[in-house]
Amino acid sequence: MTRQSDFKRRVRARMAKTRESYATARSQILAERPDAPPPAWMRAALHVTNGDATDLPGTGLAERVLYWRDVLHEGPVPAVGPQELRRIRAAFLLQANCDDRAEAAGMFAERDRVLAAGRDGEYVLWFEADLYDQLQIIQILAGLADLGVPAQRVTLICIGEHAGIARFGGLGQLTAAQLRELPATNACIRLTPAALELAAHAWAAFRAPTPDGLRAVADARSGELRFLGEAFDRLSREYPATRDGLSLTERRILAAVADGAPDAETAFVRAGARETRPYLGDTWCFAMMDRMARASVPLLDAERADRPVGRGTGLRLTDTGARVLAGVADHVTLNGVDRWIGGVHLHGRHVPWRWDDGTETIVHTTG
Repeated sequence: MTRQSDFKRRVRARMAKTRESYATARSQILAERPDAPPPAWMRAALHVTNGDATDLPGTGLAERVLYWRDVLHEGPVPAVGPQELRRIRAAFLLQANCDDRAEAAGMFAERDRVLAAGRDGEYVLWFEADLYDQLQIIQILAGLADLGVPAQRVTLICIGEHAGIARFGGLGQLTAAQLRELPATNACIRLTPAALELAAHAWAAFRAPTPDGLRAVADARSGELRFLGEAFDRLSREYPATRDGLSLTERRILAAVADGAPDAETAFVRAGARETRPYLGDTWCFAMMDRMARASVPLLDAERADRPVGRGTGLRLTDTGARVLAGVADHVTLNGVDRWIGGVHLHGRHVPWRWDDGTETIVHTTG
């Protein structure tokens, strides 16, 4: 913390002298200083990040990198033991055609083994602000807490924006040199026991069979896990809404088609552009479109009914889709739902929980 404070004082001193912005002054100082080797503890730490698009090896900061791969906002994530959870997640990804070689079970087992093997050392977590990453963060931190890893041996580097990038999408957009700068910024923080406790609480709430604990996490304010509340608020909006039975993502897809998006790729791009922090990959978005097109009372008319919705599939809103989007018909009442959100299984035409736009909370319904 002292090293970071000294660096900030140098930046502010340069700002006062040159009238440069903070970002410009920081970049200039970083460019001027010699390429000092990274601290020994950081090189020896286990670095964990969300995917191999992030060039951590190129930074010279990380000798060991563990890539965390799982799309936790899709499919079942129930409150079961680690081995059973690995089996459930692997089976879901295989069934969803997202694991062509059936490698997920082995990948998850090796991932958990490597994380546990580093329990006597330091961890550095590199993640982003969106829902996809925030769920991975709480899974990892809850796991480290279970392993008895002290919070002070966990460093989190987490950003939701970057100077010079108008719509920041992720760490994979940054060069190795830009990534190397992040430990000297306020995006880097050593965690406290309170952060691990909040992460474990959030992981339990996410995996619970009811959504009762989501609101408390969404309302939480943490200087360490500063994007977690926002992510849980977005997660909550995936519950069917009281007004139309649509999740927020489904509504944005239908709205994009209603506004003239001619195909699935365009609808995906336009729906994603409305997200504060885009988190949903095209594969999962196309699968959602496919479900709406193949529902017993379709909301979308797909150009080739004999093929799954893909990038070039033409789409049109059906009359029912227009009525649902207008709020005069209910998607769940018409078609039912079969979807997991964490540990909650929404099933049938009368689900006990809905998102209420008026109160911005999940409400219990009597059916």
